[in-house]
Amino acid sequence: MTAAPRTAFPSPYEQPAPSGAAGWEELYPYHLLFQPWRRAADEERFWFCDSQHWPTVVKPFEAAVVELVFKSLGQFNTRHFVVPSAYGIAARIHQGYVYLSPVEVPQSRVPARVPQFLQRAGYYYANWDRLLENWKGKVRGVIGELESISFTEPPEVQPYEEIEAGVGLDAADALLGGYDRLLALCHRAWQYHFEFLNLGYAAYLDFFHFCKQRFPGIPDQGVAAMVTGAEMELFRPDDELRKLAKLAVALGADRALTAPDPGEHTLTAVGREPRGRDWLDAWDDARDPWFNFTSGNGLYSGDRYWRDTPSLPLGYIRDYILRLRRGENIDRPLAELLAERERITGEYTALLDPPERADFAAKLDLARQVYPYVENHNFHIEHWAMGVFWRKSRELSALLHRAGFWPGANDMFHLTRDEVRAALFDYASGWAIGVEPAGPGRWPAEVERRRRIVAALARQRPEPALNKPPADVTEPFSVMLWGITGERIRSWLDAPGHGGDLTGMAASPGVVEGTARVIGSPGELDLVAEGDILVAPVTAPSWAPVFGRIRATVTDIGGVMSHAAIVCREYRLPAVTGTGSASTRIRTGQRIRVDGTSGTVTLLD
Repeated sequence: MTAAPRTAFPSPYEQPAPSGAAGWEELYPYHLLFQPWRRAADEERFWFCDSQHWPTVVKPFEAAVVELVFKSLGQFNTRHFVVPSAYGIAARIHQGYVYLSPVEVPQSRVPARVPQFLQRAGYYYANWDRLLENWKGKVRGVIGELESISFTEPPEVQPYEEIEAGVGLDAADALLGGYDRLLALCHRAWQYHFEFLNLGYAAYLDFFHFCKQRFPGIPDQGVAAMVTGAEMELFRPDDELRKLAKLAVALGADRALTAPDPGEHTLTAVGREPRGRDWLDAWDDARDPWFNFTSGNGLYSGDRYWRDTPSLPLGYIRDYILRLRRGENIDRPLAELLAERERITGEYTALLDPPERADFAAKLDLARQVYPYVENHNFHIEHWAMGVFWRKSRELSALLHRAGFWPGANDMFHLTRDEVRAALFDYASGWAIGVEPAGPGRWPAEVERRRRIVAALARQRPEPALNKPPADVTEPFSVMLWGITGERIRSWLDAPGHGGDLTGMAASPGVVEGTARVIGSPGELDLVAEGDILVAPVTAPSWAPVFGRIRATVTDIGGVMSHAAIVCREYRLPAVTGTGSASTRIRTGQRIRVDGTSGTVTLLD
């Protein structure tokens, strides 16, 4: 007998901790938890799990990034640009996963915010290119400062030259100051991240609403198609891989690059080829900055970066060379996208009365101008800046590991940001005084306890949402970015074990049939075979090189403006996002049909 669908999700205050995870609350800052004293307010809100950005359990130190992300997002909506209808997004960590709830402006306050928004956002729109060029300089400045931070053992004694110079500071001052700078620069990077982002979404949303009003029945994809086909920096890493593959074939250096198990030894083998040095020079040129790219999304300490793990880009280059040998075209279909874009734009323009065409063109031009930032910021912040941040964090963790503070080189991430500073001061103080620090007696056992808790949290999938859902979801960013709609929520509430086909967001058009390959993490991407349909909780922009092997994409979360949707449209792959449960209901090897035009996934087996 099938259980009846639920009408509400559980309250976070009534969910027992997973087995083995007792005390998990101690791992996170108090303000990110569902606390007893704010139960009434928290239970009035609807919270959804942000598995698009945090699909796995967040370690204690990684929670600092959660803090900085939503503080920075909120400040631009609420304090900088005075967005009329939206403040920020409230965030909680519950049983290791991130839950969000958009904060709407009371209707009575909206009219007073409108003129401020028009003035402030209007200035950015009118000066977009100049301000954006300035933004790139600011971000690269932050990256340069992050690179300059160093965490190394202090000397036995300060150099005599510092005595003569009257410096009056010690090596511990640099360690403690370096840690404070590390967090401050991460905070600054996330502020820059949101400086333009919500304005980019707002301009697209304005164009979207105009189209929906003037062209009743226009699909969401029809609107998106009119801004698709832009040259984006987010795609440059993949572009560089394809260029390197073509160059290897042209130089005759492709034999060494197609050997199994690529890695550092592959580069050595290329260097032995007659023109291998020319290829290695091109590799070095591409590596900085375009290989500051992670296989994940940049929000986790364990993400692997192309720059530090050459087997990742070399593996993709190997795939491209093999496809070139088969006579395949490996280029992104930019010309086709642009032709389709202009065709669709012309057809909708023709439906308007002449007086409306100027307004349509102005809104479209602005949407096209700002649209690339919606994806490009990912490369500069999530990938490049955060790549340096995590590298320096691992450097600090390794320093304290060598001092006996924890058993593994990367175990620092089981401490909160405030605990790390206390541990670092303990280390610095012991060095300065000439005594053993207390940390080696305090932290190893505690890190092991927390490791077990994190593992226990990871064994239980999170609820997709918490509390009673609204009758419908109207908040535009929840719909467009996360794919949270009334229909999606109702599918989440269906009884466990509910069978049948899946529905989601029609994210990228086209219909294909094929064999599913369910992927739970970037580490499993090597399992994706030619012609597979990729099914995952969420995809990352850096998975683009794999898209040459697959026929379509299906994800659990994401709207028409999610990264998965945008990347699939740019690569002309059918996609259905926001299905809620595809990665758990579909099994690898199962035959499925993906209809990215209607947003349905049919189980053929």
